[in-house]
Amino acid sequence: MAFQPVKFVREVRTEMARVTWPSRKETLVTTGLVFAMASIAALFFFVVDQIIGLGVRALFQVGI
Repeated sequence: MAFQPVKFVREVRTEMARVTWPSRKETLVTTGLVFAMASIAALFFFVVDQIIGLGVRALFQVGI
């Protein structure tokens, strides 16, 4: 099967016409949700890490 650049470009343009792109509002809302969820996850893991650290320090009686 030989590579045909003209056919490839034609098919790419056809597929690009079928793509439904998100609106600006959808993009901003999705971006905001991603940042919010990342912040919540970071806060959760920070709290869990602090609790585990307290437990380990109490267990080994270091730094108390």
